Amino acid sequence: MAPKRRPLLLAIDLDGTLVEPMHPVSPPVLEAVARAAALGVRVTIVTGRMVVAAAPFAELLRIDGPIVCYQGAVVADARTGRFEREIPLRNEVALRIYAAAKAHGYHVQFYRGDRFYVEERNRYAELYGRIAGAEPVVVPSLPEAFAGAPSTKVNIVTDPARTPECAALMREVCGGDAYVTRSNPEFVEMLDPRVDKGIALRAVAESLRIPLERVLAIGDSYNDLPLLRVAGIAVAMGSAPPELRAEADAVVAGVEHDGVAEAIERFVLAPGLETVA
Repeated sequence: MAPKRRPLLLAIDLDGTLVEPMHPVSPPVLEAVARAAALGVRVTIVTGRMVVAAAPFAELLRIDGPIVCYQGAVVADARTGRFEREIPLRNEVALRIYAAAKAHGYHVQFYRGDRFYVEERNRYAELYGRIAGAEPVVVPSLPEAFAGAPSTKVNIVTDPARTPECAALMREVCGGDAYVTRSNPEFVEMLDPRVDKGIALRAVAESLRIPLERVLAIGDSYNDLPLLRVAGIAVAMGSAPPELRAEADAVVAGVEHDGVAEAIERFVLAPGLETVA
């Protein structure tokens, strides 16, 4: 697919797309993003990460405007980190998830005020903390700490081999009361059913007065399905599962081979593209 008009908004997932956990963004990707921005293309991040975990990448990419975090539950200002919109998961649903997860021996995390709460500082909390660049808040009881209060999302962190069965369990437990998705191989995340990356991208594009057909979105995992379905130009990383690649207009190299830079070169920087807004 070769678009005739240059995209006006570039929406990039983080983990597995822009960057691998614990590894920096490559210079070719940074250069490609900077060249796109120099042409007037707006840039945003669309991630499952907390705002505090996305902020260093927003600064690195010099984003001035909204970013999407928590799988779309939060839209925040990239410079200040201020939540511009939050749609948290209802307390009753979060507690239902908690009870089922604990019964099956899963590690559970709740979120409030851009901090994550756990009942034990174990290897799963440490893994998440390293990726997020944030310290867990350890409490004796998540239900007591969140009594009557919603959680931005609920995350189960487990071994990658257990995530498919965990996701299936959570869909059974939640029914239509939560959006269940998978992001990093170790994460199964539950959010308000009015939340996903595509819904949030639509809100960001509207706030910037950019039509969705002029949006280029790049992702790599199951949680990026709604993102790619909404964007005018949908690009999947080479590491993406078949379900995601089937939704994409194009597939580029994996993150280790600078797939984001490839996508930008093909769809934003290619010569001859119309620039009319």
